[in-house]
Order: sequence, then structure tokens, then C-alpha cells
Amino acid sequence: MRLSTIIFYAIIPLFVVHLELALCRSFTIDYERDCFLKDGKEFRYISGGFHYFRAPRFYWKDRLLKIKASGLNAVQSYVPWNIHEPTPGHYNFDGDADLLAFIQLIKETGLLMVLRPGPYICSEWDFGGLPAWLLKNQSIVIRSSHDKTYMDAVTSWMTVLLGKIKPFLYVNGGPIISVQVENEYGIYPICDHDYMKYLQGLFEDVLGKDVILFTTNPAVTRVMECGTIPTLFNTVDFGPGDNVTAAFEVMRKYQPHGPLVNSEFYTGWLDNWGKPHQTRSSEVVAGMLDDILKRNASVNMYMFFGGTNFGFMNGANYNYHPDRYQAQPTSYDYDAPLSEAGDITDKYHAVRNVIGKYLPIPPGPIPPSGPKQAYGKVTMEQVISLQEILNDFTIFSWTKSKYPISMEQLGYYYGFVVYKTVISLQNVATLNVPGIRDRGVVYCDRKRLGIIDRNGHTELKIEDDSCKNLMILVENEGRINAGSKMIDPKGIIKNVTLNKQTLLNWEVAPFLPMTHAESRKIESFDEKDPSGVYAGSIVQPIKAPKDSYLMLKGWNKGQVYINGFNLGRYWPVEGPQITLYVPANVLRADSHNNIVVLEMDKAPCLTQSSCFVEFVTTPILNGTVPSVYH
Repeated sequence: MRLSTIIFYAIIPLFVVHLELALCRSFTIDYERDCFLKDGKEFRYISGGFHYFRAPRFYWKDRLLKIKASGLNAVQSYVPWNIHEPTPGHYNFDGDADLLAFIQLIKETGLLMVLRPGPYICSEWDFGGLPAWLLKNQSIVIRSSHDKTYMDAVTSWMTVLLGKIKPFLYVNGGPIISVQVENEYGIYPICDHDYMKYLQGLFEDVLGKDVILFTTNPAVTRVMECGTIPTLFNTVDFGPGDNVTAAFEVMRKYQPHGPLVNSEFYTGWLDNWGKPHQTRSSEVVAGMLDDILKRNASVNMYMFFGGTNFGFMNGANYNYHPDRYQAQPTSYDYDAPLSEAGDITDKYHAVRNVIGKYLPIPPGPIPPSGPKQAYGKVTMEQVISLQEILNDFTIFSWTKSKYPISMEQLGYYYGFVVYKTVISLQNVATLNVPGIRDRGVVYCDRKRLGIIDRNGHTELKIEDDSCKNLMILVENEGRINAGSKMIDPKGIIKNVTLNKQTLLNWEVAPFLPMTHAESRKIESFDEKDPSGVYAGSIVQPIKAPKDSYLMLKGWNKGQVYINGFNLGRYWPVEGPQITLYVPANVLRADSHNNIVVLEMDKAPCLTQSSCFVEFVTTPILNGTVPSVYH
């Protein structure tokens, strides 16, 4: 027998086996029996929300193993457009943004996946996951078929993304059983069903029609009216305090047949700076989960693991009563069954006991909570003050503009931006910055004059008639992630007036404090300006880095970097978050660990002994908040 013949007969059985596996893999809806069918058999999923972008890749497997050990059979995640296409046409799927590695890890763990790729995700994430570069055009209409610029960007991005995930669909051997189209569209005031139909067509063009495409909306009639279309499978979301029967009745009004699904069953709730920490009791969550599952419904717990808004990626809400912008903090713990550090909680055990009534719990022990280490106090020294940075004009890359331009128009999207112009004073004057987005520190020459912010504090008195060089250092505290106020460019977006006269001839520049601090260092603490860049190190070598929390009690407001990693924002004077989570992977073994703090207001450094940060083992997410914000 010839070698080619032998190879042919050897390959045929393998091809047949592969073909049979492909043919028997299916995930569909049986509308007559009101259920999902997995490989032809009745199925329902009990899923947990875990956003890969809120945890270091270092910890993905740990969190997935704990999800698996709880008895869940699926994981749900959003995909934030802004981290994957940070600038138009330039894509990032590496490191902590390696979505495909995350999906593969889900498969290897033996879990299924419900994917929510957007393009809009909300999720208390900056701009709801949309890329900030869309806001270069301040008149853009998002989430609508009526704006060609937006639709072209969406088409380009979704074509790239969906093409990458197609091999991971369940029918193709992957874990993805369903894909959401858009997100809670019924809440958005633009009721554009053509937009949803276009997205459905785009998803089907790339993914094919062998995957369930669905929508998610709150179980409210007026919301479902705009957020659903008949050709997409419709699901609802609701949480503790809602009526399960009533919620599913609303779903049935728009989805008469098929499985009942709660795509966001809230195990906790989000926090805002200046408002009390939000919790939901384990007993209530477990009881309502049981009520959902006994109806043979599928459910996703939002969140099962919340994680962290590292860097500048937190979102913000806009509350209309009272009229107020409110940013979300760095922690996204969410009072979830797994804590921000992935620790097992009482709520984990409570929901696991309920899950065990409906699905088999995997044998073996639950993976333990990770060890924590208190590395103690670290003395901080002022490297350079904000005054010193702002008065060295040569270290900025200035862009000239007759009127102030936004961060996005500058081509710079997160963090801080500085505005400079020359003024002439003869008497006391009133500076008004109605377009401040979101908070500004005002300097004139070498003097700090005060703080302005968008929540009604946009005016400041200037009494020094020698003041000439006016500078405003503006902080982007996070873009609004939901509702009608989402078009929210950052920086200064309206004209600035002095005694009602418009100020002209501005210079604008990105503010990069770490770079500026390296360019010019001072020898001692600037008593006139206790804001600025502070640095310190864990001097003792760490043999095996462990998770920790950085205590910032006594500090006011700013940003922390550890070994160059942007840990996130702190604002303990507003609360409720007092500590920042420090994952073990950002610490170095057998080497100095460098901490840099950018303090915007006032460091607790009246004496050297009071100037420190402290690594502790217990988080504080429920600190006191100003009573005016309750």
C-alpha cells in the first residue's frame, strides 16, 4: 500500500470525529419549551460577572477557579472599546487587554461565556467604554444611526472585534454561547430602532447566525419599548428589592416565549465619591437568587467579582436631583461574592449554597483567599511641588488657541491638562470657569489661588493685582458612563471670563507630573505649596510579593503609582474609599519598590514623621463621607 493511501485512511477517521463534534455542538433556543438547548439538550446557565479589564492578567485564573468552585457554569464579561482601540485604527490586545487569552482560559477552566461586546457597555467605566477620541467632535451623536462619524467608527471597531471572537463561539469549539448587542439601550433617550437593527445585521454579517444575539434592559415597560427589537432575544435585569414575578412579566410582554433570563442580577451596588459605601445583605441576595432559579430561569450575577478601576478608567454618574456630577472611585468591589482582592466572602458561601440546589458543585476544596502582607509605613518626601512644575513653562508642549480647547481636541484623553493665559488686573476680580470639567486648581504666577469644580463652584476671587500669568490645572475625574449627559468632553469646554470679560489667547498642554518631576527636582519640602509629587520606597526586599492595601488616610486627593503602575485615584477626604488595592504582581521581589504620589491639594507632611503612606492588610471601603452628599 502506498504511503499516500495510508495517510489518507489515517486522516479520514480524524476528520469524521472532528466533523461529528462540530455537528453536535449547538446552543439554541427552544421557544416551544421556553428553554435553551445545549447540544440538543435542555440547559440553563447560572453565570457570574467578571470583567477581565478590572483584574491583572496575573489573577485571571485564580478568579475563574473560584467562580467554577461556586457551582457556576458560565462567566459574563463586557468588552471596553476604549482600552482596545486607544487611538483610531490602533488596536491593543496585549497583556491585561488580551481578551482572547481570557476567553481561552474560560474554556480551559470548563466554563461557558456570555459576551457583551458593546459597542457601549456602561459598567461604571469611563465613557461607558466608548473611546474618548470620539469626543474630538463635540457635536457627535453617539448610539444613533443618524451620525455617520459614529457609525463608521462603530462599524470599523466591531468588525475587528467580532472577527477576533468568532473562532471562540460555541459552535466553533469555543465557550461563547451568546453575544449581547449594545447594552441597556432602552435607558438612553435616543430611541433609534434602526440603530439596533444595523448592529444586529453587522453582528450577523461577521459572526453568522449560529449564535444567540440578545439585548438586556431593566424590567420597565417604557425602557423595554425602546431597548428591544423583535428579531433579537430579549432579557431583563433587576436586583434585590424588585419583584421577581413582576420583572419576568415585563420580559414576557416583549418576549412571549423562550427561556426567562436575568442578565444582571445585582449582588451589590456601585459606589460614588462622597456617598456612603453600598452593600446588599447576603441573605437577601441568596433568597432572591433562589426565587429566580426555582422558575427555571437563567441568570447572571452582576457582579460575582467586581475588581478595580485602575488608572484613570473609573466612570461617573450625573444625578439630576440634585443636579450633580459624581465620579466613581477606584474600587469596584461592588460588595460582590468575591471581594476586590478575590477573597471568599460570606456572600460567596450563601450563593454557593443556593446554586448547589440546582447545579452540581464541583468536588474538592474552594481555592483559598490570597495572603496579604502589611509592608508598613513608607516615608514620603516631596520631589517637586505643583508650583515648581507649573512655573517651569519650558517643560510643557504648549498648543496655542484663541479660546480654550478640550482635552480630546488636544489629542490627550486621561488625567490632567493645564491652561495658561496672561491677564491684567487693577482691582479685585471674579474669575468664572463655567466649562470646568471636572476640577481645577487655579494659580497665578507662583501663588495658588484656590479650587474650582463643575458642581456649582466655578467662580473664584482674585485679589492680587500683580497677578499676570493665570494657570488652571484641570483634572478629568472620569467621563459620564450612562444617560443623556454622556457627551462630556474634559478640560475647559466653554469660555473663561474675568469680571465678565472673555479671556483670550490660551496655551494648553498635557500635564504629565511624573515626567515633569524628573526634569527638575527640589531639595526640600515647599511649605507654600504642600501639593505636588512625593516619592518613597519599601526599602526592605520582598521575597515573595503578596497583595496589600495602601492606606492614604490624611492625604487629600490625587493619584498613586507603584513601580510605574498607575494604581488609581485616592480621595479619602470625600470617602468612602480610604485604601487602594495593591495586587501582588505590581510589587517587585528582591528589589526596592518605589511609590510615587501625586497630591493635588495638601499632603499630611507638616513634619517628616507625619509624611507617610502605609501598607495594611485590611481594606477600608466604608469610610466617612461629607454629610452634605448623603
